[in-house]
Amino acid sequence: MSRFLSLFLGAAFTLPAWAFEPFLVEDIRVEGLQRIAAGTVFNYLPVKRGDRIDDRLSSQAVRALFKTGFFKDVVLEREGSTLVVFVAERPAIASIEVTGNSAIQTEQLLESLKQVGLSEGLVFDRSLLDRIEQELKRQYLLLGYYAARVQTSADPRERNRVAVKIEIAEGEIATIRSINIVGSRAFSEKELLERLESGVRPAFSLFYSGDQYSRPKLAGDLETLRSFYLDRGYINFNIDSTQVAISPDKRDIYITVNTVEGEQYRVSDIKVAGDTIIPEPELRKLISLEKGDIFSRRRLTESATRISDRLGEVGYAFANVNPIPEMNEETREVSLTFFVDPGRRVYVRRVNITGNLRTRDEVLRREMRQMEGAPLETALVNRSKTRLNRLGFFDVVNVETIPVPGHPDLVDVNFDVVERQTFGSLNAGIGYGDTSGILVNVSVTQENFMGTGNRFTLAMNNSEVTDEYSFSFTNPYYTIDGVSRSFDVFYRTTDPEEANIDTGYTTDAYGVGVGFGVPLSEYNTFRYRVSAEHTRINTRSDTSQDIIDFCQSSATLEACEFDALKTDLSWSFDSRDRALFPTDGTINTIGSELAIPVGGDSVSFYKVYARTKNYQPIFGGSLIVQYGGELAYGDGYGDTSALPPFERYYAGGVRTVRGYRANSLGPKDEFDDSLGGNARALVNTELILPNPFSENSASTRISAFVDGGNVFNTDTDYGDQDMRFAAGLALYWFTPVGPLSFSIAQPLNDKDGDEIERFQFSLGAPF
Repeated sequence: MSRFLSLFLGAAFTLPAWAFEPFLVEDIRVEGLQRIAAGTVFNYLPVKRGDRIDDRLSSQAVRALFKTGFFKDVVLEREGSTLVVFVAERPAIASIEVTGNSAIQTEQLLESLKQVGLSEGLVFDRSLLDRIEQELKRQYLLLGYYAARVQTSADPRERNRVAVKIEIAEGEIATIRSINIVGSRAFSEKELLERLESGVRPAFSLFYSGDQYSRPKLAGDLETLRSFYLDRGYINFNIDSTQVAISPDKRDIYITVNTVEGEQYRVSDIKVAGDTIIPEPELRKLISLEKGDIFSRRRLTESATRISDRLGEVGYAFANVNPIPEMNEETREVSLTFFVDPGRRVYVRRVNITGNLRTRDEVLRREMRQMEGAPLETALVNRSKTRLNRLGFFDVVNVETIPVPGHPDLVDVNFDVVERQTFGSLNAGIGYGDTSGILVNVSVTQENFMGTGNRFTLAMNNSEVTDEYSFSFTNPYYTIDGVSRSFDVFYRTTDPEEANIDTGYTTDAYGVGVGFGVPLSEYNTFRYRVSAEHTRINTRSDTSQDIIDFCQSSATLEACEFDALKTDLSWSFDSRDRALFPTDGTINTIGSELAIPVGGDSVSFYKVYARTKNYQPIFGGSLIVQYGGELAYGDGYGDTSALPPFERYYAGGVRTVRGYRANSLGPKDEFDDSLGGNARALVNTELILPNPFSENSASTRISAFVDGGNVFNTDTDYGDQDMRFAAGLALYWFTPVGPLSFSIAQPLNDKDGDEIERFQFSLGAPF
């Protein structure tokens, strides 16, 4: 080591150590290595055994080793025919400690340091640490921390290592004391300031953060100001200058924005030019501006985007629509020309699907509407994504369109899915519903049976109201065209008294059914189901007169048993973007149920209904409005004088009108128990709020709602005929053990005799 140091000291006062007579290298030896392997040096060294080394080659060797960044000193020396390479390694980073930071998270800071080469285990570079120190100071200035101080150090450790410390004193963020907008004539300064994120703290405000100054936030505010004017026809609006003054103590900020408004312009003419592909009248319908309108940059951009999207729907995925304004300064008018360049028509080479670990590839591919080898159509790609979401098998569905290198007219469409963890299998649980009471269930359920997309359920559900044993199987693609087939078998006993319904009787029922769903179009489906059911009403001494009357009129009182062959027909329109927690779309259903008598003790009745539920995103999707309702009616025919008691409608509770006890609305009997009715009307409006737990969460949802509804008996005068309304808040949570819903509601027009239940929840049953 002493010889090594003396060589370095000598090199400082004599000629460079590599200034020696050229010689033939027979051997190479490396001295001074501690952590780095000799092989690493030989890999970078441009000198090999047998080479003749001279001043030029020795200079190249030194530069090559310095360029690796591993060494702080390199010296070449000759010992006979051996080339000796003396190196002094740079120290390695043993640890990095960051203290005093809160505005920039430690994890974020360490990740940024790692990306620029400062991380534990890497070679330490003092110049890099100095640059990082200056960059951190600059970042804190951008965030408004003008008093922030950053100090870095590197303390030596054993084995040629250093411990890096970054000490930060952030100080207080500078706050805005005033913002002045100079030059505004068309709009008041107050109106303009209200649109900015930055501002002066209002009096008595505890949680206001707009007065915290940062340069990026100010830049965003200036762009907001510019957009405000350009969207109102001020094409020549300009921000001349922006002055930001800071107080001597670096705590107060004073901002002055100097503007030139210019004149307001109106649209004088609109033209469409270029290779439009699509007929011009159709494209003009996509333009939201009209002749005589005040010019708006936002509407201009939206119109160009709509035209581009429309071209993408017919295979021109990379179309360019360039709106060109021509201004007339004298008349203060602007003529707009939308120049359309469709580019080349793009075709799909491959549709790739990844992430489906359980689900078979064919289950996803049969939902594809964008085909391989066909022109790329953005509407079909988006529809394919929606259909995958609506399967209910996946938490996330992502899609990317990737150009094929060397083929400008080809793309690959890549779908990546994340499968749900709660796919089913053997489930056992205890739940509670305001209608069913305590619920114990044991079931073998597969929403995606063995990855085939089929649904299989074998279940036993026991509650205070119902004991049910059932088996069902659904194949959504019974035919290749998408016709579904399902069949089910069930046995069920019911005690209506436990569900707040008419006392004094129970029912036993069993049946079997088979159904088909036929897709009429992309959004329309026709469903047909036929089932055979047997129902027995068990009366007691306290059975209400209404039930006794029905049994006497429809069958023998001793047996009170009924058979029915049911036929269900329905049509539905479903454009929802996904099955669980939709954010957009509509589902409308119109249906009927007809019971045909099949023997002496039979019932004959019919039901008709119409339901709708709509989802509309507003304010850019930050809020979602859900609204819908139901109208339903039923009656007996033939020898059956009225709708059977076990087929009546009920209302009240978490699935109809929250805030009122389950099944408590509508006509009552002599014991003040719910009789139900042969008609029902329901309305519902919900405002789905931003999720405070996780943005765009796929498992939770919070809403403010208004429910309305009631049950009616059109054959009698029983019950109040007025609708009931309630308003409140609801939480929906799709847990691993099943869906959970909570609601707190306040009835708005309850009357004497109504059974109020403000807090309601349900676990283990569908929403």
